[in-house]
Amino acid sequence: MFERILIANRGEIACRIMRTARAMGVEVVAVYSDADRDAAHVALADRAVWIGGAAPAESYLRGEALIAAALEAGAEAIHPGYGFLSENPDFVEAVAAAGLVFIGPSARAIRAMGLKDAAKVLMEQAGVPVVPGYHGANQDPEHLAGAAEAIGYPVLIKAVAGGGGKGMRLVEQPEHFVDALESAQGEARTAFGNAAVLIEKYIQKPRHIEVQVFGDGSRAVHLFERDCSLQRRHQKVIEEAPAPGMTEAMRAAMGQAAVRAAEAIGYSGAGTVEFIVDGSDGLRADRFWFMEMNTRLQVEHPVTEAITGVDLVEWQLRVAAGEGLPAQQEDLTINGHAFEARIYAEDVPKGFLPATGRLSHLEFPALARADSGVRAGDEISPWYDPMIAKVITHGPTRAVALRRLSAALEGTEVAGTVTNLGFLGALARHAGFAGGQVDTGLIARDIETLVVVPEAGPQHVALAALAGLGLLEGAPSDAGFVLWAPLEREVRLIHGGAEIVVRVATQGAAAHDLQVADVRVEARHLGGSWRLDGQPAPAVAVDGHRITVFARYGLVFDLVDPLAREGAAGGDATLIEAPMPGLVKAVYATPGQAVVKGDRLAVLEAMKMEHSLLAARDGVVAEVLVAAGDQVSAGAALVRLEEEGV
Repeated sequence: MFERILIANRGEIACRIMRTARAMGVEVVAVYSDADRDAAHVALADRAVWIGGAAPAESYLRGEALIAAALEAGAEAIHPGYGFLSENPDFVEAVAAAGLVFIGPSARAIRAMGLKDAAKVLMEQAGVPVVPGYHGANQDPEHLAGAAEAIGYPVLIKAVAGGGGKGMRLVEQPEHFVDALESAQGEARTAFGNAAVLIEKYIQKPRHIEVQVFGDGSRAVHLFERDCSLQRRHQKVIEEAPAPGMTEAMRAAMGQAAVRAAEAIGYSGAGTVEFIVDGSDGLRADRFWFMEMNTRLQVEHPVTEAITGVDLVEWQLRVAAGEGLPAQQEDLTINGHAFEARIYAEDVPKGFLPATGRLSHLEFPALARADSGVRAGDEISPWYDPMIAKVITHGPTRAVALRRLSAALEGTEVAGTVTNLGFLGALARHAGFAGGQVDTGLIARDIETLVVVPEAGPQHVALAALAGLGLLEGAPSDAGFVLWAPLEREVRLIHGGAEIVVRVATQGAAAHDLQVADVRVEARHLGGSWRLDGQPAPAVAVDGHRITVFARYGLVFDLVDPLAREGAAGGDATLIEAPMPGLVKAVYATPGQAVVKGDRLAVLEAMKMEHSLLAARDGVVAEVLVAAGDQVSAGAALVRLEEEGV
């Protein structure tokens, strides 16, 4: 076994790998960028090495810096985690050339699965079923249109070097094919530097089921399947294992196909073979097809660990150190059911806009496994993926595991940034999902009911008012009395853009009566905790003037400063501001230009995505305050419109 390894990654996955390595007695070396000097993975490591600037291209994507750090620290091997350079065959070869071990597959195996079209040809040769389609080199539009006709509409155009839904278009009618092809090729060229596409049959009720495989370079086993059908814009949201409705015949067929795929390329380490499944007539052994292979550890690997009892990172280290397969296929069994939900800092009502912020409070319930790379006090950086944590639950049945997931999401406490907790909670409670009616279109069909913003009740408002006044703890025993009469005061809060007035009558340190609109709320401190109208009060976090009540996935209130009420009410449509730190990619506004509400005025790049900034009202541009290429902070003014009526 290795004495010391370097983890060429950051955040949640770096922390995850470190925990297993340390448990095995292996020392770990972290790497960090300028933005990650105080990050959780740096604190957890035995040693940390600085590798460059905040941008990934200046740090975590610099293979030569990672290898130099490993050599400097005396590491024997490099674990890539996922993302960044984990599937870069050139990096794998450079690691080997430096005399180090790459904890993962060979460069040859990664290249074999790197392009979707070539991988599908290879899989056909290995006897793995593939979706009917065209994967050839001829990219002439007429030839591709003819291939689509032969396959039969609807078809899916996919970039051969694609991922994350980029370069992908659904075409349902022949007359729309040419325009969709041009759009897909343009996006693929920009995103991957490769405009080539393939054409596939579009599955009407698709399910995304993947099989975890593990190889030692010659032989492989599978650790059963995961269902990743709950997706939004081709991005996984909640994953589970095993797949609902799976039959033993289909599980065996899919497992054997995945093992054939791994052994065909001499795969070593953990990998995932992804299949598209036609779920229109239940799960059948003749209706699954190879989609792609991820030649690395997957984000959702914990659900497989939960049902098999296997630590996949431990297996990775053991095989990379020269051991054979840690188990035979007959040794592996399924125990119960597991779910994983990915908690992100993102503003769901604003179109899942990635968010930043300092986590003033972060706590996970004991009933779930929480894999996280951040702690209370950490910043959600605009430079990297805004994932806060993965919450994983396990139970003897799917129903129990899902109820535990729902409870775990309700019990997760995050303050300091907006999150998708409410969205995840709505999914966990979705009747169709609970019934196992899973397909990749579920979220899109029900998106309006899944993104409903939870409303605060009178008790929540009352609790926020008490927290804002500092009355929840630390009050002296004689607080609240002025000349033997109850002390009365008024508190103003902002919630959901609206101002709420609360009147508080303090009867004593442990008793307050609050008036919220026409509802009276009694707050009493009994038996060591606060109760509202007799019910236990939820937890609260206070950070300056911001109060978060941990009910309904986190209700945020701002305490109004009487001296700054005008500013607290917010919402100046004259200024277009940056919603988060980022890079100004383009500016479309010019002084004197007439604009209407919804016109695109600028584009901001942040969190690996581009965000259009729109005019909030009709008007005339008075001033443009930034230029393309500027780096701006959250709240920075970008464009100013003339005052209304001027």
